[in-house]
Amino acid sequence: MERKLDQYNEPSCYADVAPRGPAGVKNRVVGVLRELGEGGVIKPDAAFKEGDFGIVRIGRNDLNGAPYDMLVVAEILNPDNTSGEYRGRVIEVIGNPDKSDVKIEAVMRQYGLPQEFPEQVLKEISSLPNDPEGSKIDEEIARGRRDLRDLLTITIDGEEAKDLDDAISLERIDNRYMRLYVHIADVSNYVRENTALDNEALRRATSVYLSDRVIPMLPPKLSNGLCSLNPDRPRLTLTAEMKVDVETGLTEEGEVYESVIKSDRRMSYNECYRILTDPKPGDGLDYGPIIGMLEQMRTLSDSLARMRARRGAIDFETKETKVILDEDGKPVEIMEYPINFCHGIIESFMICANEFIAEKFCKMNYPFVYRVHEDPDPIKITRFTNVARYYGAVGTLRGKITPLMISNYMDTIADEGAKPALDTLLLRSMAKARYTSNNLGHFGLASEFYCHFTSPIRRYPDLYIHRIIKTYLHGEDKRKHFAPLVEQVSAISSDMERNSVEAERASIDVKVCEYMKDRIGEEFDGIITGIIDAGLFVMLESTAEGFVAFRTMRDHYLFDERRYRAIGARSGNQLYIGQKVRVMLSSVDEDRRHIDFVMAQEEQNNSKRDKGDHKTPGRRKQKTAARIRKKGRRRH
Repeated sequence: MERKLDQYNEPSCYADVAPRGPAGVKNRVVGVLRELGEGGVIKPDAAFKEGDFGIVRIGRNDLNGAPYDMLVVAEILNPDNTSGEYRGRVIEVIGNPDKSDVKIEAVMRQYGLPQEFPEQVLKEISSLPNDPEGSKIDEEIARGRRDLRDLLTITIDGEEAKDLDDAISLERIDNRYMRLYVHIADVSNYVRENTALDNEALRRATSVYLSDRVIPMLPPKLSNGLCSLNPDRPRLTLTAEMKVDVETGLTEEGEVYESVIKSDRRMSYNECYRILTDPKPGDGLDYGPIIGMLEQMRTLSDSLARMRARRGAIDFETKETKVILDEDGKPVEIMEYPINFCHGIIESFMICANEFIAEKFCKMNYPFVYRVHEDPDPIKITRFTNVARYYGAVGTLRGKITPLMISNYMDTIADEGAKPALDTLLLRSMAKARYTSNNLGHFGLASEFYCHFTSPIRRYPDLYIHRIIKTYLHGEDKRKHFAPLVEQVSAISSDMERNSVEAERASIDVKVCEYMKDRIGEEFDGIITGIIDAGLFVMLESTAEGFVAFRTMRDHYLFDERRYRAIGARSGNQLYIGQKVRVMLSSVDEDRRHIDFVMAQEEQNNSKRDKGDHKTPGRRKQKTAARIRKKGRRRH
């Protein structure tokens, strides 16, 4: 849940809040309208930061007929007011705040997520077919597009995915080399520069995957149809073909070109996992040569993962929440999002293609949009190591810090239970990945060259560099055209990505609170994931996270920031990240999207020694496939 304790009951002196989201929402709030005198007040919903607006007063003449106790959108009438007392006017009634879909509608308003596509956009795409016409494909091939429809090709995605923008083919060249084909939907063939469709795609910049719906970057006719690499349908693609050394995991040569493919099968991660770990007698008849290709894919993926581990790519262990909804959108279960090594197979191939493309165009000194993750701040890293050493980390991080140094350092952590929380602390010590026209490398992946090439259906940077790549392939020198534009595209895409991440988290929090509100009084097992002066953050096995205030505990606990633990003033008991605790759900505030726990029992250490004083460092098992976010939300 959002880690804030504010009740939005303090006025703010901040004015003229920056526009939010693709819709450019500015100086508006969403909240429940409550009656006060002859008018009303709105307490802004949880997505609005404490530094935006506090309580907003609505005069009688500004209610516009809105009923009380409904969720509404209000426009701030005096955003430049420096006293912090804001007045508003109701401009829209969203609905009953107790309804699940209304809560998500509120999230969409708060983050400026558009409800529909503009009429001009829909008009532009109305003449597009559902599948590429045969005559058009023949014309494309005659102009030089390569026909790969006879090449064994599959897609691997989540069961619910509809925007299939990448497909894989793989061939064994000899005992040492494989030829990897990463086919990506040629969205730029349909989304042409300076059209209404292109302008809307840039405005959105990314698809947003909320807990109960998808807000696509492109209209469904393209995202789920014409551009999606659906099985048994010819599709226009861009192919990165790479010769990879299976021993070293290095790409020795390759090329990118326009192509036509036809996916032989739409497969899921779970389906591939079952075939590779629990094969059935009838699989050979059902899947044929796909089985052999899957086995080769696993071999190559393991090689690529080992290569990244050798150079120091950092494997962060973070948990994602999956919400299971019924037909009415009500949450019936929350759980850690399930992943397996087949997610890692696709991730490895996408990283391989992204690095290959970025290196190629960087060395040509072409205007480009890179995905960068800059070097961490040494001061923040020092603060992190001061905490990590109390959990068994051995060594120091000084001088020019490299990804390999951090990866090796994290491998020494002896307290496995604290590892996920320490990963979170480490992430906060680092810069956020972003888009830019300058190749600054990707620290987390330990990659010198990196871009986003593989998801043009749902990310505008990918679509834009496809446009750049195709001008190069067609022999058009448009460097002067793209040079002044790539940084603008990068900035918009970075902003919209941050907005989408916050919106996605808010939508999950809505459903988690809705699910947990009927479980007040129940006890749960959890793990301490964070500590502040006021209390502890505890995550349950389901990934629901809540707060335990120190004031609710029998002992008086003080937060030792240096060692990142809480110490009981009377008992000397210590509470630390990674520690297992038993908690009881005490309250759920759906307005603030906040969960409160109390300790079911005061946790007692067997010994009052400093648990962090480990004598022998432990080693984490080296993984051959990194843990990743679910398809559609990769954030490298």
